[in-house]
Amino acid sequence: MSKLTPVVLFFLSWVLVTCTQSKPDISVQTFTDNNTSVKISWTNGYYPQEDEAIQQIVRQWENESGFKAELTFSAEDVNLQQTQAAIKADNPPDIVYNQKAEFALNPLMAWFGKVAEVSEVVEPMQERYSSSATRSAYLYNTLTRQQGYYAVPIHQQTLHIHYWRDLLNEAGFTDSDIPKQWDDFWKFWQQVQDKLRQQGKEDIYGIGLTLSSEANDTFYEFEQILAAYGINLLDEKAQLQVENPQVRQGIIEVLEWFADFYKQGYIPVDSVDWLPADNNVNFLNRRLVMTLNPTLSIPASQRSDEQVYRDKIETLEFPNNPDGNLPQYLVSVKQVLSFTASAHQKAAQSFLSFLAQPTILNQYLKQSAGRYFPVMPELLSDPFWNNSDDPHISVARQQFASTRPLNSLLYPAYAQIFAENLWGQALEKIVVEGVSSEAAADEVIQRIKMIFEEWERLKAGEK
Repeated sequence: MSKLTPVVLFFLSWVLVTCTQSKPDISVQTFTDNNTSVKISWTNGYYPQEDEAIQQIVRQWENESGFKAELTFSAEDVNLQQTQAAIKADNPPDIVYNQKAEFALNPLMAWFGKVAEVSEVVEPMQERYSSSATRSAYLYNTLTRQQGYYAVPIHQQTLHIHYWRDLLNEAGFTDSDIPKQWDDFWKFWQQVQDKLRQQGKEDIYGIGLTLSSEANDTFYEFEQILAAYGINLLDEKAQLQVENPQVRQGIIEVLEWFADFYKQGYIPVDSVDWLPADNNVNFLNRRLVMTLNPTLSIPASQRSDEQVYRDKIETLEFPNNPDGNLPQYLVSVKQVLSFTASAHQKAAQSFLSFLAQPTILNQYLKQSAGRYFPVMPELLSDPFWNNSDDPHISVARQQFASTRPLNSLLYPAYAQIFAENLWGQALEKIVVEGVSSEAAADEVIQRIKMIFEEWERLKAGEK
């Protein structure tokens, strides 16, 4: 193997910024630790049902397999830090689930042969997965010099729009007033804020976009808006296009698109400091009329209140793209990993095979209140996902009918753009530091070029 380049050293030493969860960091041992226990490290859910769902599945697997497990939960950033440190020490858990694994762990760790190949688990099921799911887990290993499956996909997410119907009504509008065309759609939410402000509601905002470098939401939102404007940083051969004047201009325009809402006062001033849960919190506290969120966690958190879930919170598809075409939604696929240094390879493969069963995955997603969406299309026949009366899942189902993977799922170099949250950094420079959109765009472009050049050198060194 060639000498580690700066980009690789960055990945190996880099620790994600602290992320705020909706509940405090906890560590729960489901089973007594001993030398024969399979160590399963899982990120805290956003609500208790998620944790309970995986606990139940681990117990089912124990009963069927005869293996024993130690299941621990921790906050997302803590889980990631501990996993990275354990990988460096060649003492990782046997199984890890982290919501950032598909860009913060797997691309590089699979590249260096640190992640265990799980083709024996995925290949028998690959016809049942969506194409985005299989593509996200099919990665290159420089030790074997081959591609293979290095994760088990368990669910997917895309960007949803939520709004408060009763706040819309208070502003004098109804659902049918929401425009379908791009510019009119966003101007509409500005009008809603103006009307509510005229009624004395001073601390309410029409648009809940995230502009911080600390929240993953910023990346999802920015990439989706780039896609809406027809801007892709890669061509069909995965060649970087940032030096193309049209691509550069597109990045500038999208940066300005976000920044203008902020500068005009239609996005909260503190959105530049938001952590991942803050758009949820601000929306549920009714500070936002409308917000974007990459999962259905906002309505799912209100399932116990039928009136709020069904009558007050609405989920909405994106408007038509600026060119009038229907939107295509970018998806992120969440993954479960095992590691080559695992002390319990056979048991880890057993658990992953158990988890990958359609009935088990469906059980997990349903018991998690439907926050995420299935990666196996056959599961959509379940009444839970096929309920036209559900005002949120029915809309999400329509969205998942037209998708493509985020570039960060397909290309390790692009995953670092996500990991560094370059779009959030650029937006903060514009709205906090007063840097021009052109200068911020050029700085991001230079960093992206550097990332891709480092990866090209790395690849060349492995040939």
